Amino acid sequence: MFIHGNNLEQKENHQTKYRDEESRRYLVEIRVHYNQWKSANEALFGPVSETTGDDFKIIAERVRLLNKYKEFLDQQHYAEKFDSRSNLHSSVLEEFMYYLFRDIVRGISETALIGKSHSFKDVFFRSPSYKEMVKKPHALVEIKDHDFGIGASVKATMKCNGSAISEEHNWDIPAVAIECKTYLDKTMLQDVSTAADQLKQKNPSAMYIVVAEWLKLTESVNLKKYKIDQIYILRKQKNTDREFRYDIGYRKNPIYADVVEHCFNSVREFLTADWEGGISHGLERGFLM
Repeated sequence: MFIHGNNLEQKENHQTKYRDEESRRYLVEIRVHYNQWKSANEALFGPVSETTGDDFKIIAERVRLLNKYKEFLDQQHYAEKFDSRSNLHSSVLEEFMYYLFRDIVRGISETALIGKSHSFKDVFFRSPSYKEMVKKPHALVEIKDHDFGIGASVKATMKCNGSAISEEHNWDIPAVAIECKTYLDKTMLQDVSTAADQLKQKNPSAMYIVVAEWLKLTESVNLKKYKIDQIYILRKQKNTDREFRYDIGYRKNPIYADVVEHCFNSVREFLTADWEGGISHGLERGFLM
């Protein structure tokens, strides 16, 4: 759940990397501000599944806290010390999604999946021989990682007819999958579209969303051909390479609360609605899709 906090802890406890004096000092400084950000978010409650007059106020406060922490963490010396491969900066959005949706999910189920997701992608069977095939399925489950998911974790037991040997497999089924990006370019868009298509093949009711701070796409990109339900650009701004973000004249937009509110309301409406579908339902209407 606390993806960013876990990332920070891994760096604090790494046995070979981040052992120099500068890294240790930076990690101590980041830890102080992270703990403050986490505590402030945990002290807030909501929004929940029922719409209230305080929804935007709570979302705006969570966004204010996010902007404050991001302004601290995105300082040049931290960005240069912990580059994109470290996932320190990108994991902030993943943890923010947990705070944003935590209370609505808890209101539906205390055991629901919320956070990093290892979702079911495919299953195939590879027995070493026919004699082994009739003893147990020898199933191999292929999973796909998602930055953030809301759904259910499944434990499945498989056994062959007449055999006492069983196999147990665990995977997630996301109702909502959210990919979190610092910026979104065309290559990333193609990758997430493929992931969305794979998810919807196995769970046709699923919602797939991309959340990014900046956008790196041109007008020549046809968004309609991609299998994504929505793309949110939190800063309403085109991407600028990191080195130019520290120029004196560069104006960095904040993360906008109205964009986050739209994302939250879309997911809330989806999670609290009845998912109609299937051939029988379509046949009653006379149109199937």
